[in-house]
Amino acid sequence: MKKIILSSILFVIALVAPIEQKWITNLMYIISYFIVGIEIIKEAIINILNKKIFDETFLMSIATIGAIIIGEYPEAVAVMIFYQIGEMLQDYAVDKSKRAITEVMNIRPDYANVKRDGKTIKVNPKDVKIGEKIVIKPGEKVPLDGKIIEGNSMLDTSSITGESMPREVNIGDEVISGCINQNGVITIEVTKEYGESTVSKILDLVENASEKKSKSENFMTKFAKYYTPIVVLIALILAIIPPFIFSDTTFVEWLYRALTFLVVSCPCAMVISIPLGFFSGLGGASKNGILVKGSNYLEALSNVDTIVFDKTGTLTKGMFEVQKVESENMAKEELLEIATLAECNSNHPISLSLKQAYGKEPEKNRISSTKELTGMGLCATIDGKEVLIGNEKLLNNENISYKKAQEIGTILYIAIDKKFEGYIVIADKIKDDAKSTIQKLKQNYQIKTIMLTGDKKEVGTEVANKLEIDDVYTELLPNEKAEKIEKIIENSKKDGKVVFVGDGTNDAPVLAISDVGIAMGGLGSDSAIEAADIVIMTDELSKICKAINISRKTMKILKENIIFAIFVKILVLVLSAIGIGTMWEAVFADVGVTIIAIFNSLRVGRK
Repeated sequence: MKKIILSSILFVIALVAPIEQKWITNLMYIISYFIVGIEIIKEAIINILNKKIFDETFLMSIATIGAIIIGEYPEAVAVMIFYQIGEMLQDYAVDKSKRAITEVMNIRPDYANVKRDGKTIKVNPKDVKIGEKIVIKPGEKVPLDGKIIEGNSMLDTSSITGESMPREVNIGDEVISGCINQNGVITIEVTKEYGESTVSKILDLVENASEKKSKSENFMTKFAKYYTPIVVLIALILAIIPPFIFSDTTFVEWLYRALTFLVVSCPCAMVISIPLGFFSGLGGASKNGILVKGSNYLEALSNVDTIVFDKTGTLTKGMFEVQKVESENMAKEELLEIATLAECNSNHPISLSLKQAYGKEPEKNRISSTKELTGMGLCATIDGKEVLIGNEKLLNNENISYKKAQEIGTILYIAIDKKFEGYIVIADKIKDDAKSTIQKLKQNYQIKTIMLTGDKKEVGTEVANKLEIDDVYTELLPNEKAEKIEKIIENSKKDGKVVFVGDGTNDAPVLAISDVGIAMGGLGSDSAIEAADIVIMTDELSKICKAINISRKTMKILKENIIFAIFVKILVLVLSAIGIGTMWEAVFADVGVTIIAIFNSLRVGRK
């Protein structure tokens, strides 16, 4: 920055000061030139020695030194000053884009307070073993994944999930590393070593994201390799041949045109703006709790035409919940209470869902006996009455007439003293934002939606109908899911991409096969997160729409940059070749276009 300011001051003085001795003015230009340009010349020489000849430093150096040789000092200095300003703004833009990713990197825990031999000591999280107890005080980061065994608190999960609302945690709750403990002191039992913890996996995803280049970035690498020597050759021809053909022009005139041509031809705007645009896109996604493993996946997401969803844990919450209580002769609350009492000694998901819906501690002293009836349900004596709770087979076996439930899910029929009293529907609940997300994908993006599930046909079909999903395939084994996704990819449009969204271990093969695999939830299975190309750190399906928005915005801005840069360069190249364009137009066509492209690329990272 200081060099740019000092060089600019000398340049302006030389340009406007009424100095009679021209050699003094030229000396000031040369000093100004070397202050701001010596680093670029050095870099060009180093690159030449390393056999990396044709890059922007070579073009800048040869064009400006040539301009000084033919006496165009102001143009030579201006090119270097504006080029350095462009480089400075590029560095600023990259730093700004990195901040979002740096925020993610700040989730790395510095230490863990481990209880050992009756003492609490600070150790490196990498040295903590599974099963050890660690204490997290208010303001400290959770260093490792585990389960709370003492205390309760509020956790700031924003750095992991992107959610601003703190999460309340109590004894028995699972906590993930990278969150910040806000108030109470909690003790957790470690369930995963550091290398397998959530924070470690997230950091690994972020650190390696930039290594996977998109097609656009790979294209620019190849483009620059062939483009630069071609324009140098054209400039050489432009400087040597025309003076022998056109007798009314001089060698110096055509050399000036050739040098101007070289300055214009530098593809800085495209070379800089494409990776910067993707970097801004990756940073913008991470701000929203969406981790993209590489810019190639960000680019692929912009061309998606089909999204395939897993059901359980993706479109649904993956937990049994009481959906309906239908009573014949008593209050619904009383029927739910009797069902909860009958099931209260079991740890089966059905029993847990009844307890959750009941919301109180069951009075177990009211239960005299409980007997499991294999394949049918159970029989319990409650308040001296015989309670039967189970499936249709149980009531049929006892010759009890009943009202058949029309709902889809797990149905618990209840009879008291051989008399049918009602039924309870237990089912997996659809996520709150599932329907709105499906509608948005279809209406706003014209994306076809498909659901693959291993669940029963009637259950899968009902969920698909409620969400208005286009196609549904049920009762699939993991290998059948993989085969189905392969067929879907074969039948998709030529340039269209197929995305699969899942969260379970059995989804890992399908996530890997699809064009873009999206794992739902930071608490999803390790294998699913490992196999996925994009990880959404919350269970919000709506983040898929956000990811597509960021992807399409990134590609739109990159196309704007490329079209604008090519248009301006071609225009000024033609003007330079015929002698109308000057070095000043060349400066704008190179540095000016680059600066505009940089600022345009920064728009990607905005929310």
